[in-house]
Amino acid sequence: MTQQTNKTANSKSIQALFGGTFDPIHYGHLLPVEALAKQVGLQQVVLLPNHVPPHRPQPEATVQKRLAMIKLAIKNNPLFSIDTRELKRKTPSYTVETLLSFRQQIGRQKPLAFIIGQDSLLSISTWFDWQKILDFCHLLVCARPGYSTYFSTPSMQQWLKNHQVHEPEILSDKPFGAIYLTDTPLLNISATEIRERKRDRKSCKDILPPAVLRYIDKHHLYQNCL
Repeated sequence: MTQQTNKTANSKSIQALFGGTFDPIHYGHLLPVEALAKQVGLQQVVLLPNHVPPHRPQPEATVQKRLAMIKLAIKNNPLFSIDTRELKRKTPSYTVETLLSFRQQIGRQKPLAFIIGQDSLLSISTWFDWQKILDFCHLLVCARPGYSTYFSTPSMQQWLKNHQVHEPEILSDKPFGAIYLTDTPLLNISATEIRERKRDRKSCKDILPPAVLRYIDKHHLYQNCL
């Protein structure tokens, strides 16, 4: 990551992180985050590919191939960069530990945000040490088709109410602790759908960046039988 050359100008800019298996990376990852960046005023979003995700099956593509696809997807897009610290872990990638690592790197005063989907917000109470997450960052929540905007328990709904902010400007005024529900495009795209389409020899042109699709075809990814 580049060093700050103008501390006064950049001290309030929000550093945003977006994690996932990216197996493969697709428009459902990229387009909502690009819209979110415009809403919130993000200058850069750091992509954090997981090595051992704790809440889902292990990725089909290797670490090297997933990383190669991410690089192809964000080439010539200055909004995105990549951080590989989670890929170097042999243990599950717990969000709170990654956030602690970033805090140790950037200090306690710089605004830090973690981007998640509505589905992840609603299941956040199942995450490891989830109560500590807002001690390190803000949560920026992208809408997901078919998911409720309410928690199933009053206590979690109250937790959201206690931390939710409605003006994005607030996010740069404090380093952590807020939840902002963004008005991003509802794209019903999933990596599972892409893998199923590839196995069924169906087109993925509408849901994958062209360079990523070419890479998948070249390396014959996601073509094994279920």
